[in-house]
Amino acid sequence: MNKSQLKATLILLLVAMIWGTSFIGQKVGMDSIGPFFFVAFRMTFAGIALIPVVLLSERSTDRALAKKGTPRTEEEKKAALRTGVIGGLCCGVVIYFANCLQQIGIVTTSAGKAAFITALYVILVPIVGIFLKHKTGIKVWIGAVLAVIGLYLLCITGGDFHLAPGDLIILICAFFWAFHVLVMDHFAPKANVALIVCVQSFTAGAIGFAVAFTRETFAWSDVAGALPSLLYVAIFCSAVAYTLQGVGQRDADPTVASIVMSLESVFAVISGFLLLHETLSSRELLGCVIMLIAIIIPQLPDKKSKIESAAA
Repeated sequence: MNKSQLKATLILLLVAMIWGTSFIGQKVGMDSIGPFFFVAFRMTFAGIALIPVVLLSERSTDRALAKKGTPRTEEEKKAALRTGVIGGLCCGVVIYFANCLQQIGIVTTSAGKAAFITALYVILVPIVGIFLKHKTGIKVWIGAVLAVIGLYLLCITGGDFHLAPGDLIILICAFFWAFHVLVMDHFAPKANVALIVCVQSFTAGAIGFAVAFTRETFAWSDVAGALPSLLYVAIFCSAVAYTLQGVGQRDADPTVASIVMSLESVFAVISGFLLLHETLSSRELLGCVIMLIAIIIPQLPDKKSKIESAAA
């Protein structure tokens, strides 16, 4: 594993860690506000938080290129802006439906089962990637399968796995998460990641408000009650985490990225243990261990790379 891949893995690991703590903010916030308005405000606040980041990153890029003696032309700036906006619009639509379908489906199924089915995007990413002509090595497939096994042990603690009405909705949601990983993988290397995530957030927020006003009643007092949770989830779990996801995916295989980010479930269990004093069973600990093995296997160097390194 080279330095850029290691850096990408560590960044995506941080994303999983942040997302693993988000359930606490979501749980507390939902006591004051409905799910549709929660998603709408969360994504809109994230977009607002990213505006200065976009402006600063654009200036930083221009200065760096000017120092190298290769400044961008106005046409190149417009092309990068266009790519970032298109990428953000695509990601925004996908991420909104992923969030809402998960929220709707979880009403009729257990949180553990919902977490497991959602995390099936780990295996869906390489499957969908086949149709997009993405090459996935055997080690990555092994890692993806191990991740699913680990997630099952971690999330399905009762041992009784049967399909509830909401499970199909959660499964469709998993497809949207897989599409999001692949769409981000396509656009992140071609444009300003902060711009993509900023447009993504405003797009999801706009769709969110359009849906929320037709499904829920609105009151500013509800927003005020959920504000601390909304700000935490918006700034850290949306603005920061989605931006880091895009940066990490620049140098990571999309399937490897999905495996690392699926550790969100592990960090959710750990945060529940540390912050809410929940207990960890031996089955859950085994699931955590298998998940860690799942992210290590795809990172192992190939025999070919070892021979090339020795020859060099």
